[in-house]
Amino acid sequence: MRGVFLKVKDIITKSDFKLKENNTFYEAAQLFSNNKVEVIPILDKKETLVGVITKNDIINNFIKGTSPDTYVKYLLRGTTNIINEDSEILDCIDKVEGYMAVKNADGKFSGILSMNKIYKQRLENALEKICELKKRLNCIYECDEANLNCTELNKIIESSYDGIYITDGKANTLRINKSYENITGLQRKNMLTRNMYDLEKEGYISKSSTLMVLKTRKSNTIEQEFSTGKKVLVSSNPIFDDKSNINMVVTNVRDITELYELEEQLAKNRKLTEKYYSEIEAMRMQYLNLTDMVANDKVMINLLEVAKRVANVDTTVLILGETGVGKEEIAKFVYKNSKRKRKNFIKINCGAIPQTLIESELFGYVKGAFTGANKEGKMGLFEVADGGTVFLDEIGELPLDIQVKLLNVLQEGEVERIGAVKPIKIDVRVLAATNRNLEEMIKDKTFRADLYYRLNVVPLTVPPLRDRREDIVPLIQHFLSQLNIKYNFEKTFTIEALNTLYNYNWLGNVRELKNIVERVIVMSCGNKIFKSDLPIKMSPNTIEKDTECKEIGNLKDAVEKVEIKLIRMAFDNAGNVRDAAKILGINSSTFFRKRKRYLEMGML
Repeated sequence: MRGVFLKVKDIITKSDFKLKENNTFYEAAQLFSNNKVEVIPILDKKETLVGVITKNDIINNFIKGTSPDTYVKYLLRGTTNIINEDSEILDCIDKVEGYMAVKNADGKFSGILSMNKIYKQRLENALEKICELKKRLNCIYECDEANLNCTELNKIIESSYDGIYITDGKANTLRINKSYENITGLQRKNMLTRNMYDLEKEGYISKSSTLMVLKTRKSNTIEQEFSTGKKVLVSSNPIFDDKSNINMVVTNVRDITELYELEEQLAKNRKLTEKYYSEIEAMRMQYLNLTDMVANDKVMINLLEVAKRVANVDTTVLILGETGVGKEEIAKFVYKNSKRKRKNFIKINCGAIPQTLIESELFGYVKGAFTGANKEGKMGLFEVADGGTVFLDEIGELPLDIQVKLLNVLQEGEVERIGAVKPIKIDVRVLAATNRNLEEMIKDKTFRADLYYRLNVVPLTVPPLRDRREDIVPLIQHFLSQLNIKYNFEKTFTIEALNTLYNYNWLGNVRELKNIVERVIVMSCGNKIFKSDLPIKMSPNTIEKDTECKEIGNLKDAVEKVEIKLIRMAFDNAGNVRDAAKILGINSSTFFRKRKRYLEMGML
């Protein structure tokens, strides 16, 4: 009976990750996304255990649209999944939770208890008992060091978790234990001394593994289902006498109903698993930021009024405007005010995905579609977004062959995975954005006219920041507030500094404004930010950037300056990521990553 009295603390697993009650849902999601972990404990300010959060909790809250700023303490499901480390394993057997958080006598976190580990422990204990029994029985024949009496043998047989059925060499029933009755629903009083041929003929059992052994003289294993509804694995083994005659057949009956139920549950979850995995990957690449729009200028307010009216109508929207004007924020605004706001919002940067991968990323592929493909296949981002909204940023960067497939999505509402025979019906709303002149691209035959007219149902043109100057100061205050919280500052701009920023030409639009504000907040010494702190020149309206090497210095910094200059020149010359990458002789994803990094640092 060793193992029955094990304590929870004997088999818990330590956790390298912990969250506090005031950690946000976004922080928890990032922790799960970046690490191979299934469950994380939640602690209060006194380091006392208050609950756990699992990967499934993250997925479910993401699907429900839980705000990323929500504290994790509001996501807890009570204390039903907390147990004391001194509890016995038997106290946990009937728990429905897959994982339990374990606390010590002081309420502090001790570790994580996996219910699978309990079941594994029980199986190991049963196998250990069988091995010990086998050793003792072997000793009778090999060295006469042990002699089990009938009472001991009966106790061993009756204590077995598995059903045991023993016949003689002529198939007459000699012994049946209690577990066999419980598993099969058959009573031993009706079967003892009876011959297996008769029992099979009378329908007590549908097929006898014992009779198969007597016929083949070899061990045999079959699967059966009894009237109790339990599915079992029946293993029969012959025992030979000194003359090689079968004098007994010992049959072991193991209840595998739970395994079948787990297989059925696994089959049900497989379809969801693929989608959840894709959603987590999408969430890893981008976390939907649902902050409110900042708009004070009349031009921008008029645009938002139109966008809100369009949001209620499930139509395609094409968002136009220069780089950095906030096209993505307009797309999110449309999504938040639409009927699909509780469904997925998937952003796809068409210029950031390599041409060799873009088809499989957008539309997915079936099992074995090409060398190196995932053996189970993969859902495309359009399938992941089913029921929700897809935002195609930099739509002008799409290759012509992919434009054809996108047109099919818009016209027929279906996608076809690479290697698939049948298309898959989907229900998505498409929002697209570009800073390029698509009409000129149509003339140059680099963009399909039919796709353009399908996208351009409702065009929304976002004005550059220099044409909506009434938004400049509110945006500065908005970014200032966010960054003060982020860096624990209390900084403010002087009137002179605000006037300078207001009159600046902002060729990089809102993105440039945000980078300038962050840079000056980080670099300024006092809590007051003066005009002299601003890293801008009013003429020719460009950020100060010195890329010339006037003296010997750090090589890494010098290379970085040259790289920034080349990236800026290539992009200004080409007007898009893909062509700019070709000019520099690098792939588009590398160009996009480097350019994004320097933009976020305020160096571009």
